[in-house]
Amino acid sequence: MLLSTRFIIIDDDEINNMICTVTLKKMSADVNIKTFLDPAAALAHIAADYSDPDEDHRAILFLDLSMPVMNGWGFLERFNDFDRAVKARVKIYILSSSDDRRDLDKAKADANVIDYLVKPLTRETIRQVTESQNP
Repeated sequence: MLLSTRFIIIDDDEINNMICTVTLKKMSADVNIKTFLDPAAALAHIAADYSDPDEDHRAILFLDLSMPVMNGWGFLERFNDFDRAVKARVKIYILSSSDDRRDLDKAKADANVIDYLVKPLTRETIRQVTESQNP
């Protein structure tokens, strides 16, 4: 059973989004998953759904780094402009196929990134992520 039931997946690879979705749904039937191929659309979704101070929506976000138009780093730059309350509601994990140490170091240096995960997303990784968000 997942402790968190809201997830946002941002990756330009539809197959990875499907793998993440299937893996999450196998762990909980009532999980709420939003997938985005376009990081700008994900930013708009976050602004609309996580900015209301009367709502207490929280989500775990899996972010790919290598995407056209806006990559994961560009997403993080724009995410940083959100209000502190919004940033507190959305916990970001890099989910990348890159094992480049520079990417890992840059992600660890970003205050909005909780951790750096290497694809593919597994049930054990999801369990660890959700348990760390809900002690």
